Amino acid sequence: MSLNVYDIIVKKRDGGVLSADEIVFLIDGYVSGRIPDYQVAAFLMAVYFQGLNSEETADLTMAMARSGKVLDFNDLGFVLDKHSTGGVGDTTTLIVLPLVAAAGGRIAKMSGRGLGHTGGTIDKLEAIPGFSTSLSVEAMEAQVKEIGLAIVGQTENLVPADKLLYALRDVTGTIESIPLIASSIMSKKIAGGAQGIVLDVKVGRGAFMKNIEEARKLAETMVALGDLVGRKVTAVLSDMDVPLSKAQGNTLEVIEAVNVLTLAETRSRRLQELSEVLAAEMIRLDSSLQPSLDFSKAYERFASMVERQGGDLAKLKLDAPFKKQVTAKADGFFADADALAVGQIVRDLGAGRKVKGDPINPNVGVLFSKDLGERVAKGEVLATVYAQSQEDLDRAVASLEEVLVVGPKPYDRPVVLDVIRGGDE
Repeated sequence: MSLNVYDIIVKKRDGGVLSADEIVFLIDGYVSGRIPDYQVAAFLMAVYFQGLNSEETADLTMAMARSGKVLDFNDLGFVLDKHSTGGVGDTTTLIVLPLVAAAGGRIAKMSGRGLGHTGGTIDKLEAIPGFSTSLSVEAMEAQVKEIGLAIVGQTENLVPADKLLYALRDVTGTIESIPLIASSIMSKKIAGGAQGIVLDVKVGRGAFMKNIEEARKLAETMVALGDLVGRKVTAVLSDMDVPLSKAQGNTLEVIEAVNVLTLAETRSRRLQELSEVLAAEMIRLDSSLQPSLDFSKAYERFASMVERQGGDLAKLKLDAPFKKQVTAKADGFFADADALAVGQIVRDLGAGRKVKGDPINPNVGVLFSKDLGERVAKGEVLATVYAQSQEDLDRAVASLEEVLVVGPKPYDRPVVLDVIRGGDE
């Protein structure tokens, strides 16, 4: 019997379970242009209301992964990857991957750019003078063989179905669907050649998932999905009510990653703590790795990666023409800083994008002088704002003064909220 997209839409609308063939037919037809947007939009809305069971979600994920090129890194052995659902001051990739590589891990990572109030790993790396985020698959594989890691931008022919579906979800009110979110994330990891994946699922005001119940549901869906499609997956739920680190802005965040890797006294302790947990979970997925974290060796791996991809860490410096300090108005503790508000302030300074294609200024941002929860004295510097113009500076400082809270009690929400491992862990 021939398949028909109308029948597939109606079947899912009425709560039916789709076969793998039906899902492949729909995805292949949409990518090839045979099935129009309006029918796929109807399908997405049916999924939004009726959901997908675990098998349907797995079938959708694999159909999406196979809609374009699927990378094969079998010559490298067990390839690891990590993914964050997006946050503010989240520079864990630049710390975690070198730590895992130093333990003997192999990580071939394709990362994205930032959009909205969340930063992107590729934008951060491009703040390093000369750093190239474009490598051929062959060059990427050779680099991973030699030093254990490579980070590049996503290729256009990787998971074209996800690009099409995400754009359609964005304008049809179907973004907030757990099966669709899970298949979007996992299809990219699978197509990128990963066999072991650690997911950092952010929870809170600055995250896509605002409450821990929904975040846990997404995490459990992706971990179960990994079991079904033959990948080892662990999900870490982490706090994004407040920015993860002291640094927000591309050059500032790379400098902060170096501070953590070199264990500088001024480093962000929350950023270090989450990075250690994520690295340990990645190492857990590959029993051949050394179960320890060597920061000195990790920094060497990071420096080697930067050098091999054309970057020069010696030339990494902040070059913002305007800056101003924000000071505490009372004695107390650094009690709060709304991550969403801080992310929007940094975005509006020019460190992020409002729409795809907006230019990025690597030299602007906000640098906290204290970790959340630390004691502060009246008049003590809480943060420094770096801007491209006096107008930008004044606006950002005024906004930031409303966001940074000094109170009688320290911020005490833990950075790691939960860890969810696959069935064989």
